[in-house]
Amino acid sequence: MAISASDLVQDISGLVTLPDVYLRINRMVENPGSTTEDIAKAISQDPSFTLRLLKVANSALYNFPSSVNTVSRAVTIIGTSQIHNLALSISIAKSFDGLPNDLVSMENFWKHSLLCALSARILARQAGQCDPDALFTAGLLHDIGELIIFNRLSGLAKKALTLVLDNVDELPVNEAEYQVMGFDHADVGGELARQWKLPPLLEECIAHHHHIENAKRYPRETALIHIANIFAQMAELDTLDPSDVPQIDPRAWEITGLTEESTEPTVRAAQAEIAAVAHLFSA
Repeated sequence: MAISASDLVQDISGLVTLPDVYLRINRMVENPGSTTEDIAKAISQDPSFTLRLLKVANSALYNFPSSVNTVSRAVTIIGTSQIHNLALSISIAKSFDGLPNDLVSMENFWKHSLLCALSARILARQAGQCDPDALFTAGLLHDIGELIIFNRLSGLAKKALTLVLDNVDELPVNEAEYQVMGFDHADVGGELARQWKLPPLLEECIAHHHHIENAKRYPRETALIHIANIFAQMAELDTLDPSDVPQIDPRAWEITGLTEESTEPTVRAAQAEIAAVAHLFSA
């Protein structure tokens, strides 16, 4: 019997779970009665998570003029909404780091994800009307479905990757996955986001970053992740030539109001930033 993307994440809790500290933060942020101190206290209950959060707060991602040495200060100056997104990014990166697979190096996976996240944040600032921190999180998590596929359907995943390597017409990975499995990593990631009740913006960006025409609630943000994903590939290959990477859907430029002139500054900025922050979201 054929398996679906939904089937693949049905019992995901036995494989990866969101840590209690994120769930506590999530409840606090959604509760209008919660204070900054309440959120800081929830974070501080997990020393490992606290250490990671403070490292991120003091990193080149934020470039604060003075050291952030307490969780309360981090929550105050970063903001509760941004703390929520940051906590989610750290939580999922930490949860998936130990997920075994034989098909991809986790270092390479998180490098691409982080380049996409950095590119998305830069593009969000250029486009306006979007939350750069939410787009950073969406970029970091856009390919999370790949890790589920690699772990649970390694044979089919390998077949899809072989199809990509053997195809002279440069078949995109997501299309190869569709040919082999009937769904792709974006479908799996979208299902995972729904099961974990992640914010709708993240769910839509993850589920539709390859097919932006399907994004109904957050088309602008999804289009930005689509562009950022291609820019991340350019950054990895150290190229500015569009023919070296999959084509960007022309509709993405129309939806975001951006132009191809944003390519070079965004790719170069992401390349410059990743060295300073790469260690923050991997084991």
